[in-house]
Amino acid sequence: MLFGLGWPEVAIIVIVAIVIFGPKKIPELGNALGKTLRGFKEEIKGSSGDNNSEHEQ
Repeated sequence: MLFGLGWPEVAIIVIVAIVIFGPKKIPELGNALGKTLRGFKEEIKGSSGDNNSEHEQ
């Protein structure tokens, strides 16, 4: 599964996150994580596109 973790490990991580952050804060953290990952993905695509155009010249 995700990073070699099974369902029991994922369940424990989710429970610990809810205890630490509270159920109201979890959606905000997920939203921030999603925006961060999208930004990284766009930067990776942009930098690989720049490398290809430089390599072709």
